[in-house]
Amino acid sequence: MSDIKHTPLHGLHLELGGKMVPFAGYDMPVQYPLGVKKEHEHTRAACGLFDVSHMGQILLRGPRPAESLETLVCADVVGLPEGMQRYALFTGQEGGILDDLMVANVGDHLYLVVNAACKDQDIALLETGLDTEHEIEVLDRGLLALQGPQAATVMQRLCPPACEMVFMQHGHFQIDDIPVWISRSGYTGEDGFEISVPADRAEALARRLLAEEEVEAIGLGARDSLRLEAGLCLYGHDIDTETTPVEAGLIWAIGKPRRRGGERQGGFPGADLILHQVEKKDHQRKRVGLLGEGRAPVREGTELFSGDDDSIGVVTSGGFGPSVGRPVAMGYVTIENAEIGTTVYAEVRGKRLPMTVSKMPFVQPGYFRG
Repeated sequence: MSDIKHTPLHGLHLELGGKMVPFAGYDMPVQYPLGVKKEHEHTRAACGLFDVSHMGQILLRGPRPAESLETLVCADVVGLPEGMQRYALFTGQEGGILDDLMVANVGDHLYLVVNAACKDQDIALLETGLDTEHEIEVLDRGLLALQGPQAATVMQRLCPPACEMVFMQHGHFQIDDIPVWISRSGYTGEDGFEISVPADRAEALARRLLAEEEVEAIGLGARDSLRLEAGLCLYGHDIDTETTPVEAGLIWAIGKPRRRGGERQGGFPGADLILHQVEKKDHQRKRVGLLGEGRAPVREGTELFSGDDDSIGVVTSGGFGPSVGRPVAMGYVTIENAEIGTTVYAEVRGKRLPMTVSKMPFVQPGYFRG
């Protein structure tokens, strides 16, 4: 008997013709009849609706939730203004990344969104890592992502006050008679909104959004190609327990007050190693963007070589970028080969395909900053 889980939108996915696959313990749509490429292009041109209800949603309450969470993450949580959210990393004692997450300051408590595949371990980490004064509430809610340049046009019709937010703001609103929590953020590189909704109202809200002419249902396939073009990491692929934030190019996620000389320097797992790497820049490898030639995609796990035939790294995410019009990838290479413009070679079916180390994101971000 299968123990695979369903999101509140499972029946709707089947009704819409979603091709379902197991993902992080859930039965999820990888694509709809429109197809991955057209779903990707529609999101970049108009607006896509993603079911991300498999993600973990957690409330953290207590006398000092921000200070307490800082013992587990390297972000500046104490300095996060009310009504804002911030990207954060759970780190391990060896300096590796245990998960990446979003943290919102909702006033007297914090709202966390963690990755589906890491949800159980993250909850256990919070339960064992924080003192008993703090209450951890795991929520049973739906989570929808409305993404694309026309997302605000759609939201203006349904919830005008939410359109007053800028990138990374978070607030509580109402759509029709449904109470929702909305952040202006997403995982595509486009403007958009992530909408947390009571589980029993998630399908009604999804149908309401899909009724708007700009909106199409989008599956995991296009979600992956969109985030790759946006240069965004996927946990378990581009970042993991063997990768430090510095190697991953995520130094910006280490809050300045948490760095050497900061008012709350260190204090998170692996801080000595991570802050040493920040200061001394003596790490041996780095996450880079890679642009290929021709049409052949270079997939995860492909070995990378220098022009001298030395093995220098590996691709961690890769595919054809529909918006870029060529193969795109990210991966890790030795520091000596990480400079923008360097040519490296990906070994695909016995052939060495040239790729150029490139800036990320590969597409111009559409985030609304006001």
